[in-house]
Amino acid sequence: MRRREALAMLAAGALLPGRAAAHPTPPEGDPDGTPPTRTDTGYGPLARLHVGGATDAVVSDDGTTAFVAATTGYVVVDVSDPDDPAILAERRDLLADREGGPLTGIYDVKLSGDTLLVVGPANPGQSDLSGALVVDVAEPSRPEHRAFYETDYPIHNCDLEGDRAYLTVNRGDRRALSIVDVAGEPTEIGAWSLREHDERWGDLAPYPRTLHDVFVQDGVAYLAHWDAGTWLLDVTDPASPTVLTHIGRDPGTVIDQYESGADGYDGLPGNDHYAAVDESGDLLAIGREAWATEERPEGGPGGIDLYDVSTPESPTHRATIDPPPTPDATQQGVWTTAHNFEFRNEILYSSWYRGGVKRHDVSDPAAPLELTWWADRPHAEFWTARVAVPGSTFVAASRATGQSPAALYVFPDADGETTWGFDDGAATPTSAETPTATETPSRVSTPGLGPLAALAGVGAGALARLRRHEHP
Repeated sequence: MRRREALAMLAAGALLPGRAAAHPTPPEGDPDGTPPTRTDTGYGPLARLHVGGATDAVVSDDGTTAFVAATTGYVVVDVSDPDDPAILAERRDLLADREGGPLTGIYDVKLSGDTLLVVGPANPGQSDLSGALVVDVAEPSRPEHRAFYETDYPIHNCDLEGDRAYLTVNRGDRRALSIVDVAGEPTEIGAWSLREHDERWGDLAPYPRTLHDVFVQDGVAYLAHWDAGTWLLDVTDPASPTVLTHIGRDPGTVIDQYESGADGYDGLPGNDHYAAVDESGDLLAIGREAWATEERPEGGPGGIDLYDVSTPESPTHRATIDPPPTPDATQQGVWTTAHNFEFRNEILYSSWYRGGVKRHDVSDPAAPLELTWWADRPHAEFWTARVAVPGSTFVAASRATGQSPAALYVFPDADGETTWGFDDGAATPTSAETPTATETPSRVSTPGLGPLAALAGVGAGALARLRRHEHP
C-alpha cells in the first residue's frame, strides 16, 4: 500500500484489522523482536523500524520524514509509507576528526525548515567534544554538515526556531539558556540565567535548578527548570530576554523543602522536565519526570499538568493527566513517568517510557479525555510522540529494553487501546474502528498542583551523582 492510499484510508477512519492488527509485538526474551508470537488484536502500530540508540525524534512539516537522535549519531527515516518506513541516511561517529571527537551522547535533535540541529553530549562524561551540529537536510537522504558550534558544557536538550538555536547550559553552578544564531558561522547572540535573574536561586544546589529542556514558539521560550519551575521568556530580542511569568515555587520554599526532606531531586513536587504549548500559545503542558523513593513513596511517577496561559502573567492550572500505573514507581522499577509530548489540533500526543504512548483530547483543558493508549511494557520504552500527518499518523521513538532493540514506531492517528503488560499482563484491545473514548472516563485528575517535570535519559551512574548533588 502506497502513501496516498494509506493516508486516505487513515483519514477516513478505515483502519482495517488486517493492517493495524497484523503488526507484531515482539515476544519477551527475543531481543530481535522476531518471530512474533502475538499480535495486536485491535489498535496497534502500523510499523516498527529498528534504529540503534534511538532516543528523541522530530518530523518534517510535510510529515514524510522523521529525524531520530540515536546516541552515537542521527538517523533520517522515510515515513511517507506508514506501513514501510525506511532509513534514508544514517550518520554515526560525528566529527570524529576533531579534537575530542566523535560527538556522542546525542539525545536530542530539532528541525526548522531544512535545518536540523544535533546536540550533545546529553550528560557529562559521555563525550570529550560538546556542541551543536548544524545540518542542511534539504535533501533528507543526503544531509550536509554545515557548521559546528563547540561548547564547554554538555547539551541535554535544545530547540530551533528559524535561524536561532536555543541550548540548555548546565555546567558547575551555571544553569542557563544560550541563544545562538546559526544562519552562518554559529554565534551566541543572547543568554539568560536563572541565578542572574534572581540571585536567591544561587542558594539552591545546582541540580534542583537544572535547565532540563527548552521549547520555543512565536518568540516565547518555555524553560523547564526542574525544581525551580517553568519559566516563560520573551526572546524576541535575544540580547535581552525578559521574563513573562514563572510557574512554580519560590526559591525559599524549594530550599526549605529540600532541607526538611519534603522534596528531593528524584521526586515530586517539582521535577519540571518538559514544557510546550499548543499552536495558539494559550495552553501549556508541563511534564514531570519523577520517581518514588523509599523515603517518599508519593514522589512519583509524574504526570502532565495543563495550564491556561492565555494571560501569561496569570497562569491557571486546569487539569493533571495522571501517569499509567506501575507496581514499582522507583528508578529501579518500571518507568511510567511522563516524558516528551506534542500538541496538535487540540490533541496532546504523549510518551510515558514503558507506560506507552497516549493521545488526549484537550479541547476542554479542564477535562482532558484519553483517546488512545498503546503500551508494550516489556518491549517498548517511549521517549517521545510526534505527529506525522495529522489525522493519519504519528511516530514514537522507543529506547532499547532488555527484550527488544531501540526502534521508531509509526502509529495510526486514531482512537483505541492495547496495553500489553498492564491489567495483570493481559492485552486490553479496543478496535480502532469503534473507538470507545467517549464511552469511558478519562484517566485524569484535577488537583490544584504546581508545575511538575524532570531529567530524563540519564544512566544509573549519572543518577547516583544527581542524588548526591555533585556538579558536572
